[in-house]
Amino acid sequence: MTLAQAVERSVLVVDDSAFMRKLIGDIVNAQSGFHVAGYARDGVDALAKIEALNPDIVTLDLEMPHLDGMRTLERIMSDTPRPVIVLSAGGEQFGDATLRALELGAIDFVRKPAGPISLELGPATAQLVTALVAASRTGRPIALPIIDHAVIRARFDGDVPRGRAQSVVVIASSTGGPRALAEIIPALPGDLAAAVVIAQHLPREFTRALAERLDKTSAMHVRLARPKDCLEAGRVYVACGGADTLIVGARGSATFSSAESVPGAAPCADVLFSSAARVFGSHAVGVVLTGMGRDGSEGLRAIRRAGGRAIVQDQASSVIYGMPRAALTHAGADRVVALSDIADAITATASQERE
Repeated sequence: MTLAQAVERSVLVVDDSAFMRKLIGDIVNAQSGFHVAGYARDGVDALAKIEALNPDIVTLDLEMPHLDGMRTLERIMSDTPRPVIVLSAGGEQFGDATLRALELGAIDFVRKPAGPISLELGPATAQLVTALVAASRTGRPIALPIIDHAVIRARFDGDVPRGRAQSVVVIASSTGGPRALAEIIPALPGDLAAAVVIAQHLPREFTRALAERLDKTSAMHVRLARPKDCLEAGRVYVACGGADTLIVGARGSATFSSAESVPGAAPCADVLFSSAARVFGSHAVGVVLTGMGRDGSEGLRAIRRAGGRAIVQDQASSVIYGMPRAALTHAGADRVVALSDIADAITATASQERE
């Protein structure tokens, strides 16, 4: 669907800077299929405007006085849920806050290129347009509960298995992925008999923050995948943004390698999945989660052709059904399950590898 074909969507622009409100509003109004319904100067104003205007989409600055973006987002997703695009300053210091916003239910994020107030959005314009298109393809989300990581971690506490991985679970996710991963990874048991490798479409500094957040809330140790690192059972690895991560070597002695990213989403799930199929063959499991586009579909087919298995998130629980739909169409699946059941499906499949 092109922008010209998009259904007309109303947008509420929320930012404490009048200059940024106008700049973002001009970008929105310039896109076919979108128009600005109104503007809000802070979180309190935003909640009132949402009630009065009922916009289809909200762009939300995270740094605002009175009621900041994070608390505003919590209120929106619990009381009047709808697609929200968060805007924040770039840099690693803002990565954790941005990922928390995505966990709370934000559909996507856009980095301001030079701090909270910028003279121009520059490359961020394209990011904002992409995020608007993604938001236009989602329905009104349901009210989302806040994830209780402490309960999840206590429920799955176990000894991490030692030794090189004899099997691998590779996961592809994009739009809606950080929220999905925040539910799946902490729900995996610490004694999972496989290595888990995640390709989540995020910039480099945000993949580091993602690994750190997941590590704090999971029974399994989570870290960035680094070249020449060995894949170990009972570990989770996050592919670094801005490049492609590959698995090389042989089953039982596999290591990571990196390559310049191919055009499109990075890290590329197809590259990761295809390398998992070559190295682990029938001992590889591919998991395709929510996201826009078709990344992962070619790689999932390679895994199934090598005798491995495939798990695909169902449409009802996907924020964007593009990647799961493409995976099903192109590769098929052994199991199609809701987000809440994916951790159990991974655990059951990995347990079969142990037997």
